[in-house]
Amino acid sequence: MQDWLSMTAGDLGRGIARGEIDPVALTRTYLDAIDAHPQRDRIYARITPDRALSEAGAAQARARAGRRLSPLDGVPISWKDLFDSAGTVTEAGSALLRGRVPGTDAAVLRNATAMGLVCLGKTHMSELAFSGLGLNPITATPPNVHDDGAAPGGSSSGAAASVAFGLAAAGIGSDTGGSVRIPSAWNDLVGLKTTSGRISLEGVVPLCLKFDTVGPLARSVEDAALLLAALEGGRAPDLAGASLRGRRLAVLQTLAMDNLREAPARAFDGAVARFRDAGAEIVPLEVPELVEAHALSPVLYTGEAYGLWREAIEADPEAMFGEIRERFRAGANFSAPDYVAAWRRLEAARAAWARATAGFDAVLCPTSPILAPEVGRLMNDSEYYVTENLLTLRNTRVGNLMGLCALSLPTGTPGCGVQIMARPGTEEALLRLGAAAETALA
Repeated sequence: MQDWLSMTAGDLGRGIARGEIDPVALTRTYLDAIDAHPQRDRIYARITPDRALSEAGAAQARARAGRRLSPLDGVPISWKDLFDSAGTVTEAGSALLRGRVPGTDAAVLRNATAMGLVCLGKTHMSELAFSGLGLNPITATPPNVHDDGAAPGGSSSGAAASVAFGLAAAGIGSDTGGSVRIPSAWNDLVGLKTTSGRISLEGVVPLCLKFDTVGPLARSVEDAALLLAALEGGRAPDLAGASLRGRRLAVLQTLAMDNLREAPARAFDGAVARFRDAGAEIVPLEVPELVEAHALSPVLYTGEAYGLWREAIEADPEAMFGEIRERFRAGANFSAPDYVAAWRRLEAARAAWARATAGFDAVLCPTSPILAPEVGRLMNDSEYYVTENLLTLRNTRVGNLMGLCALSLPTGTPGCGVQIMARPGTEEALLRLGAAAETALA
């Protein structure tokens, strides 16, 4: 039974379908593992055992009757603490929302429940989802699976830790500038950033509604595909026979390779070499318009974030971690005309990106140009915090700014991911490409 904690969600689902795994026993195994884990309170903000066991019992009955709702019916997963769950405190990692209890589930949680997934509980996160580092002295900073003194990646930090430490079969997070992909990369998981607008944000605590997306953190590309289907209430794409042979893959040079540190650089070069060996055509790509698009990030992100949260922040500013509070407050530096003009320029950059990438199946770059930084120094060196946070999110933010879907895969080098970015709304094709890339990396 202990092997269940390291199995993929897809394999657990197949075990349930064959009658080899009982959903109630599986859920109890996860709940017991959570209770016994020394890092439990740094990973989970709260556990929902009654809900989990009730859902597992229903899955058990369906499995026995041969009426399973989906391939993941009966599989236990975790949820980032910004997804509303009825009757359960949902605080988005912030004292500003302390004690907030929603009356209904978020739409994606309703969908997943209707597909038979089991909710284990809510995971810790960066405060109001506004940091790629995963550092949160207000509630808790989850551990990094490789180094307890290193940042876990954020903002879906606890989601990543719950999977990496074997305390959930998968985790559901959100990604506004890299918040699924960074913790996935630093904890050797697969992370899927979906196209903005594809998955409902109803009942999701917002950061920047123009960029917020929902996505899974998982142990395999297949799991990411199955979870995407569960979040939407649909069917997963068929990944069988996926191949890199004949695929044209661009390696992004603009911005993405600047200040690239040794381990991520070496890991990325190794991944690209394996893709080439598997039959992919690899072509370097420059998109100069990305430089201006990146420079628009402060007005686009902080302008909207502060607009959404200004009233709550200024009503109780001392309740916040200072670095996060001041990042929000930077939005006050921009006017409405600044924001509108920035969006117009971003749309022009998106058009340029579409032209430059039209001949490629996907675009590659390192998920993060750096390894996870040291938590102690982040807490004591404000300049280091700011520079590392911005550098952490630089490559992933390309996907958000350009409106793409994107996948981060572990390279085999601890804490280093390779990012695969594809056209908006093409998640099914991206996941097939990701499955082939995963095979090449193995």
